[in-house]
Amino acid sequence: MARISPLVALPPLAFAALAGMFLWGMGRDDPNELPSAMVGRQAPPVPQTTLPGKTQLTDDMLRQPGVKLVNFWASWCPPCRAEHPTLTELAKQMPVYGVDLRDVEANALAFLTQDGDPFAAIATDPKGRGAIDWGVTAPPETFIVDGEGRILYRFAGPLVREDYTNRFLPELEKARAAE
Repeated sequence: MARISPLVALPPLAFAALAGMFLWGMGRDDPNELPSAMVGRQAPPVPQTTLPGKTQLTDDMLRQPGVKLVNFWASWCPPCRAEHPTLTELAKQMPVYGVDLRDVEANALAFLTQDGDPFAAIATDPKGRGAIDWGVTAPPETFIVDGEGRILYRFAGPLVREDYTNRFLPELEKARAAE
């Protein structure tokens, strides 16, 4: 009678372990959500430059009472253009501040002139150093900030369609309810 080596069981056991790990990973809260180390912390300083004719965004503005948004955007960014109407609507309800990221000044001004300027104040970040401090990976990214200047939520991507209604709006409502 031939004996079967115990090593024969090794590949199916390795496969089962790998499949279990994949199954666990798929069951996480939201695998597309990028965690932010900034949530719960004070907002980092904003760059101290702005576009000509625009109000300079300051750190003090982020610490004024009420919930506000900080949106990192650029005129060269198609998703930023897609979310622009949403930001315009949100600006009717609350302060929306913009940080123009790695953009050509003339292009940024032309974009705001053509599509409207939803921002109560703007900072410019031509080299992207401020974005690094905020943990921004790529525009657009929007932060919900409370009246003490603390970051409550980070949304990576454009504020459009189901992502906006299913992911962003519930967090915004939660922040407003806590005011």
